[in-house]
Amino acid sequence: MAERPSPRQLMKQLLQGDRPPRPLFLPILFSLGARIENTPLQAFLCNPTKISNSLSRIRTHVQSDGVSCYFDPHLEAEALGAALEWRADGQPPTLRWPGQAKKGQLPEGLRPVEQAAKSARITVATEVIRRLNSLLRDDSLLMAGLTGPFTLAARITQLEPQEAFQFENYSPAALEIAATLLMQISTECVAAGANLIFIQEDILPALTEANCDSFAALLAPAINVIRFYQALPVLRLPEGGGIGGKEEAIFKRVWDCAICAGLDTFESAGTRGMMEAAGVPWGIALPSSAFEADDRESEKISSRIREVISRIRPAIVTTTGDVPAGIDLKLVLKVLNTVSPGE
Repeated sequence: MAERPSPRQLMKQLLQGDRPPRPLFLPILFSLGARIENTPLQAFLCNPTKISNSLSRIRTHVQSDGVSCYFDPHLEAEALGAALEWRADGQPPTLRWPGQAKKGQLPEGLRPVEQAAKSARITVATEVIRRLNSLLRDDSLLMAGLTGPFTLAARITQLEPQEAFQFENYSPAALEIAATLLMQISTECVAAGANLIFIQEDILPALTEANCDSFAALLAPAINVIRFYQALPVLRLPEGGGIGGKEEAIFKRVWDCAICAGLDTFESAGTRGMMEAAGVPWGIALPSSAFEADDRESEKISSRIREVISRIRPAIVTTTGDVPAGIDLKLVLKVLNTVSPGE
């Protein structure tokens, strides 16, 4: 009987451009740790001991190929100087920029990128990676999630969602700051021992082939440094309608990273054909609805996911983002253990 390939062996095959014999199963389970530790998320994000302990406990319940060391969509904005205003109802915090922050422009008083990359919570993130690198004796992939340049630039300049669909609305200066910070934090994470970096774009503008070249140029420094450390870069595209049209420009392009998108995207034979022609490994992201439905609807969604995984043979199976802490833990475990691609 052939030996089951380890997660790091599968990742190495992807880095070499080969199709692995099974998908890497990489659900993002980070904020659930705050619930396990009975700690408010705001405090949890700053405590490497509680993060490390909770992730080790989650690891015993979900037999995935990776551990979600640090995932917070506001990490970079706070590092640049934004204040996080936490809400009592448990909803995500809102951002408040210093000084006179005018929409469409850079806020006053932004921290220099080099200083931002050494901020307190980024230090927490790298400390978690170092601890888990020492604690975990299996071959799990240590993962971190960082914000893509378009998403961060939109937050810096406070673009509204509909404005963010238009490429010309993006400030070149904000994009440069976002791309440089992405490269700097990626370096910190992979140097600490991270094996896989999700570059997460929650919204993208409509991209022509020329604009897609600009997008690739923004990502290139981070992707290059991640691969230099023999780690895997994964670009995660928005869920549902988060791309402003013309996404085929992304799928036709040859990337030095894996591309993850929602189930609907890769169920299209045309999309898969473009990606296969480009030779880019793709992954599917489980929809957030899979963790929010009742038992009957959840089973229907899980059945569809299993069928799609079997049919299209993705290189990666992940989630559209961090599974929210407020979702029932038993349901999360049930869904993940049901859709795990196995061999």
